[in-house]
Amino acid sequence: MAEAAGQAEGGFRGSSRGDSRDSTQDGLPVRERLLAMLAIALAMTMAVLDGAIVNVALPVMARDLSVSAGEAIFVVNAYQIAVTAALLPLASLGDILGYRPVYLGGLAVFVAASLACALAPTLDLLVLGRIAQGLGAAGVMSVNIALVRFIYPHRMIGRGVGNVALVVAVASAAGPTVAAALLSVAAWPWLFLVNIPVGLLALAVASRTLPATPRNGRRFDWVSAGLNALTFGLLIVGIDGLGEPARRPQALAELAGALVVGTVFVRRQMRLPAPLLPVDLMRIPAFALSMASSILAFSAQLIAYIALPFYFQDVLHLSGTQAGFLLTPWPLAIAIAAPISGRLADRYPPGLLGGLGLAVMAAGLAAVALLPPEPATLDIVWRLVLCGFGFGLFQSPNNRVIITAAPRERSGGASGMQSTARLTGQSLGAALVAVVFGLTHGRGADAAIGVSLWCAVLLALAGIVTSVLRRTPER
Repeated sequence: MAEAAGQAEGGFRGSSRGDSRDSTQDGLPVRERLLAMLAIALAMTMAVLDGAIVNVALPVMARDLSVSAGEAIFVVNAYQIAVTAALLPLASLGDILGYRPVYLGGLAVFVAASLACALAPTLDLLVLGRIAQGLGAAGVMSVNIALVRFIYPHRMIGRGVGNVALVVAVASAAGPTVAAALLSVAAWPWLFLVNIPVGLLALAVASRTLPATPRNGRRFDWVSAGLNALTFGLLIVGIDGLGEPARRPQALAELAGALVVGTVFVRRQMRLPAPLLPVDLMRIPAFALSMASSILAFSAQLIAYIALPFYFQDVLHLSGTQAGFLLTPWPLAIAIAAPISGRLADRYPPGLLGGLGLAVMAAGLAAVALLPPEPATLDIVWRLVLCGFGFGLFQSPNNRVIITAAPRERSGGASGMQSTARLTGQSLGAALVAVVFGLTHGRGADAAIGVSLWCAVLLALAGIVTSVLRRTPER
């Protein structure tokens, strides 16, 4: 995030409380910009890590809390459902109250919930703590990109979005390693306790540097918030259940319920002047196409993230540790490509950059699907680097279009939709893998993995089309 010395300091000087800044100015001065991005980086790192590191500790948690593995999975699902259900309501609240208080409130809730999770003596209390943690994480995720729009000058928004993508990629890559390292020297509650000092530091920095933003003064729509939570809650639970044959009828009923409630939800939003679900923004072609591109790209990525560990362990007979190390080049390549593509997006058409990135990703996925029967480590690594570099090249320009295609006063809704697209794409990718594995049962892991990877290729190719069709109206 380093900025060149002598760079023009557009913007405004703020008070220590951040409540007197003129939000009409173009970005923060360089020093405050760096500190504000540090606060965002710390909070996003915690939110992303906590969505990943708990998976590694589930067997230990199940044993310590005397519950089954199936029951322990609620520790993961509770967090995912809470984040997804709260993203759009909190983004709307950011438009109403300003993004800064929503961000600080979410961060404070996340830190307090982390302590509650660490001290939870039973599974029920741990799940409640994870729900609260998910709500706090949603407060951070729902407005982080919207805040970037006010932290960076307009000409540098792509760079800011690229820096956020870099943080997410590094945190994703570090998740399993951090979890393994902590569990090797401490009990699982420390997975949550480490959030407290980091979160308090982020709160201290954010409270002094995050800019005040405009407020629209509208009333919060509680009915729409309830319909939103019910729609996405049923959708996530239903998608998760598709992977279990015994639960499939119930999962299909939950998905049908999500469709019915979602239809009522969307129809209500279409009648509102400033809807919680920003269907009005979906009328902007560049915004709608970028959302579609994001869902397709994240679906393709998660398919590979789920299928490849099975390939490494069931087909190549590697250990779980070896499989984890082999997956690392993908997110590391994203971390390298994301800030580069963010800078390029400030100078070149984001639609073309995004299409090029997905073309590279599709080529990498196809190369993985065509791996020889006994590949060398280097054969695997360069293919995963290609996938990760392509995704990183796509992600920053795409996010830049999502946030800049919307009017400035609707940045919260656009930011919430960006995070919702990511989570929706990941959920759909996971569901598609579960369906493929179910349909190919009995034909061997190799067949299921191959079909899954080719589905990922097709999704990436579809994303190329939606990406290059965009025309970006800068606002």
